[in-house]
Amino acid sequence: MKQAPIEEFLKYIEPGPLALLTTFDGKKKNVMTISWIMPISWDACFTIATGPWNYSYKSLVKTRECAVCIPPANMLETAIGIGCSSGADIDKFKNFKLNYISGETVKAPLLTDCIACLECKVLEHVKRWDLFVMRAVRLVLNEKHKHARMIHAVGDGSFKLDGDTKNYRALMKNKLPPGL
Repeated sequence: MKQAPIEEFLKYIEPGPLALLTTFDGKKKNVMTISWIMPISWDACFTIATGPWNYSYKSLVKTRECAVCIPPANMLETAIGIGCSSGADIDKFKNFKLNYISGETVKAPLLTDCIACLECKVLEHVKRWDLFVMRAVRLVLNEKHKHARMIHAVGDGSFKLDGDTKNYRALMKNKLPPGL
């Protein structure tokens, strides 16, 4: 074992997956790339971290809702482009030719080229850390991408794609929540 710079810590704890978070503030829809996502309970609650430097932040604070869409690996360059631009400057939906449908429980758009989209309500905003505790209230899956690989940010500008899946459900049946 050898010591490494503390700045590299993200490369080892980044939970992923990379996601595209959509909002609608009543006037403009927007999308941002986010990788700081962490599940916190079995009842569809999770947290994201973002702040006022992101154009979507104000909409998230104001509306207390969004959609979190999981892009397949073939959308990696699009996701990077979305993350490297601001909705304050461009219409990302037009610029990146994003296909979408309306949400049923949120006003935020759902990206139809993604693996899955979660319609989410903000339960709490922890201002000190700009953490948003959310509950997914609706899940929509794209059957076309049922076996698509997901993207995981490493934290240093590089990304990993899902690989082989190993099924150990039978061994873990006592640890899994009902319905999963």
